[in-house]
Amino acid sequence: MMRTAPMKQLLSETAEARPVTSIEGVPTSGTLHVKPLLAGEHLAMLEIRMARGVRSAMHAHGHESILYVISGSLRTVVGDEVLVVRAGQACRQPQDVAHSVEALEDSVFIEVKAPAPDLERTLGL
Repeated sequence: MMRTAPMKQLLSETAEARPVTSIEGVPTSGTLHVKPLLAGEHLAMLEIRMARGVRSAMHAHGHESILYVISGSLRTVVGDEVLVVRAGQACRQPQDVAHSVEALEDSVFIEVKAPAPDLERTLGL
């Protein structure tokens, strides 16, 4: 059966990373560099670069996130849990649960958000 309705983007564009200094309106301790990779009807995928020491303040949002660390390491607080996530590991940040992320060293990670949030409102993208 062929799909006749228009489909969302299927392949990521070559996009530049954009500087982000707040998440959900809450300032970060430094600048994150966020590259939107792909968005579908129900999820969004981002590449995020954080220099050592950059961190987000505790915040919550109406979507679930999964972080996969490509290089470096992150310290994330999710509710009452403190996790160190290293290259090759992933962690989950449940919907509506306060969390933060701090780069323990220069880090690159992929974040998948579902359902797809309004990235302009959430990150100013």
